[in-house]
Amino acid sequence: MSRFSPIGSFATKRSCMSAVALLAMTFAASAQQSFNAPEAAAEALVKAVRGDDVKGARALLGRGGDDILSSGDEIADAALRKRFVAAYDAQHKVTTSGDKATLIVGQEDFPFPIPLFRKGERWQFDTAAGRQEILFRRIGRNELDAIQVCLAYVDAQNEYADKDRTGSGRGVYAQRVVSRPGQKDGLYWASSQGGDASPLGELAARAAAEGYLIDGGPAPFHGYYYKILTRQGPAAAGGTLNYVVGGKMIGGFALLAYPAEYGNSGVMTFMINHAGTVYQKDLGLQTADRAKRIASFDPDSSWKKVSPAEQAP
Repeated sequence: MSRFSPIGSFATKRSCMSAVALLAMTFAASAQQSFNAPEAAAEALVKAVRGDDVKGARALLGRGGDDILSSGDEIADAALRKRFVAAYDAQHKVTTSGDKATLIVGQEDFPFPIPLFRKGERWQFDTAAGRQEILFRRIGRNELDAIQVCLAYVDAQNEYADKDRTGSGRGVYAQRVVSRPGQKDGLYWASSQGGDASPLGELAARAAAEGYLIDGGPAPFHGYYYKILTRQGPAAAGGTLNYVVGGKMIGGFALLAYPAEYGNSGVMTFMINHAGTVYQKDLGLQTADRAKRIASFDPDSSWKKVSPAEQAP
């Protein structure tokens, strides 16, 4: 098996609302600053985000956010900050109602999920009040992205096997995501090599635009790690089977997706094989260790099928 280094924007488009809702997840907090007016607090937050000043943002958001310091995906976090600043620059305002206030950003007036509140004569962010919503939005978005990655992987493998890519004949699936230099033994190869475009070429371009390294080592993509599985277990249709025969992966293919930080970047772990059905399971607090030990596609009764509605892009 091999780690799936994310190289494509397999997920649906992210909205400004996602950027606004998830921005606060980039920063945790310890001591907290307060201001004479809610507008001043909002301006200070934007200044910290614009300058990638994590320490400053921590001081603004206060205690209670240490477990959401980051999503576990530095590239996604950086892109999130950029989108938030762009939305703020496009349009922003602060609405006040009694002792509470909300920062509104973007042309579509999306509310920043962490409200402001008045404590005495000073204003500060109420991080605890927005934490649950932030986690919910981040995890939901990343899990939907992971499902789309799984489905896109199936499409890419089928496209790859439709032609003879390596001189081994048709019907051979890729055991790698990124091809080795000068070869087409993975689902992606540089367009400079000529011939057909790689199955993941367009997706790789989108990922590169987000800042992900196409040929980098294992790294989370939108909060999830991916691992290619080269065999299946007894619970899979057809029973125990090694997809690789004589060094060629011709019996099928499978993929495992698990959250980079359980409860922070995601909760559910997903798997799919050539049949195209996505399965999910909550592996719990030990998700990372348990996922690393999974070596085959083996969706027993503890794994549940992802509904068609959840699979829709």
